[in-house]
Amino acid sequence: MQGFGARLVWVLVLSLAWLGPEEEEGEVLSDEIEEEDDVLVLHEHNFARALSEHRLLLVEFYAPWCGHCQRLAPAFAQAATALRDESSPARLGKVDATAQTALANEFGITSYPTLKLFRDGNRTHPVPYTGRMDAKGIVGWIERRAGPSATLLEDPDTAANFIASQDLVVVGFFKDLESEAAQVFYEVAGDVVDMTFGVAMATELFEAYGLSADTVCLFKKFDEERTDFPVDPARGLDAAELTQLLQVHRLELVMEFTNETSDYIFGAKIPHHMLLFLNKSSSGQLQLRDDFRAAASTFRGKVLFVVVDVAGHGAGVLPFFGLTPDDAPTLRLVKMENNRKYQMDQDVFSETAIRTFVQEVLDGKVKPRLLSAEPPEDWDTRPVKVLVAKTFEQVAFDETKNVFVKFYAPWCSHCQAMAAAWEELGERYKDHEDIVIAELDATANELENITIHGFPTLHYFPAGPGRKMVEYKSTRDLETFSKFLENGGTLPEEPPVVPKPPENSTGRGEPSPVGTAESRDEL
Repeated sequence: MQGFGARLVWVLVLSLAWLGPEEEEGEVLSDEIEEEDDVLVLHEHNFARALSEHRLLLVEFYAPWCGHCQRLAPAFAQAATALRDESSPARLGKVDATAQTALANEFGITSYPTLKLFRDGNRTHPVPYTGRMDAKGIVGWIERRAGPSATLLEDPDTAANFIASQDLVVVGFFKDLESEAAQVFYEVAGDVVDMTFGVAMATELFEAYGLSADTVCLFKKFDEERTDFPVDPARGLDAAELTQLLQVHRLELVMEFTNETSDYIFGAKIPHHMLLFLNKSSSGQLQLRDDFRAAASTFRGKVLFVVVDVAGHGAGVLPFFGLTPDDAPTLRLVKMENNRKYQMDQDVFSETAIRTFVQEVLDGKVKPRLLSAEPPEDWDTRPVKVLVAKTFEQVAFDETKNVFVKFYAPWCSHCQAMAAAWEELGERYKDHEDIVIAELDATANELENITIHGFPTLHYFPAGPGRKMVEYKSTRDLETFSKFLENGGTLPEEPPVVPKPPENSTGRGEPSPVGTAESRDEL
């Protein structure tokens, strides 16, 4: 027994010697759980304890330098406080994935922030977070998982009261609540937290609502009031398909763009939006809504019809379309996948004209109307050429030039951070006849065959025929830009790094620096 104790002491001594003084001071070995703004601060030594103590644990894996994580932090803390104040069984936690690499590797963290829900201490199958990135969305999403996702309706009176209780409810009628289709319905109810779900299986309820087979019914106090989605006996229910149908049919046939409706308008993921810009203070313009609404029913699910008040909340989107309040009334159709905009004849607002125009756009018979700013007078004399849509083609596809273009947004912090390096690059190559450094404000200029999805985006257009384009995806600094240009639009292969020999007698070298990627602002 004494020999065992001596061996144990030696194991402890050797462990401390291996850790060294630096890690003794910095490494957290305790499983105690600290909190910051009601959010549990988690690491590899207390993670298991947190899982064992909380039935539902939503964990944010973040990077301290990530702008998206920084913007999420206040909402995440607000949601944590709300759940604590409501005595919810759910808690929120956070892990610095750049420091806790073992946890990041275990849970496959490749981007920031990544949120995962751990249930009942299970760490092998966490559920990816699918809700909105705001406090209300986080609380609603997790509370839906803390209890039943759908209310059981047992008799006609209960069902009638449930349906009448809100402007919009979803009821799944299933003859077997253990069926695969019913389980898919419960899954959708858990994800779509801003709608209220009920479920029914009683025969008298099927009869009361005129149903003979499994059906999902959307009840609403507007438009057609009820929409049925029968369950295909062969295919069953598809969660993604049902979610999309509910998102589409929950909307009014014609939406007004407001602060309250904007999330629903974009969240429905309808591929085209038909917009009527008008001034609501003008009675004459308000009358245009009647024909606009009449045309909308033909395209439900394919085109979302939206009224934009140019004197109200809609004023903020006018620059995106190159419009001013004086342009109202006017009509635009937008393809959401690439932000292509189509303009209808200003003088015709009849139901027939609107329906014909929308169908022709869908059929590819109408060309988009592309925005272009006016070029500054000195646009081609600066070290960095200032391009607009009108001048882009002649510069970028000049067969005698190698053209390097930065597509940016004035408000983008990452664009601002690299602005100095881009100006220095322009200075460095201003006297090279075959190299052009340029930039284009992609919020004020649109190009027919190039769609910009994030800022900044860098494209290289090599000299010669063929209208070639190469996207630059490497480090955004002056020297790397120069290597890319000098090597003809590719980065040269770097020789392998030879590790340095140990610099001290312990054989332990200095830790190698850890590279960081930067968050990218999305359009």
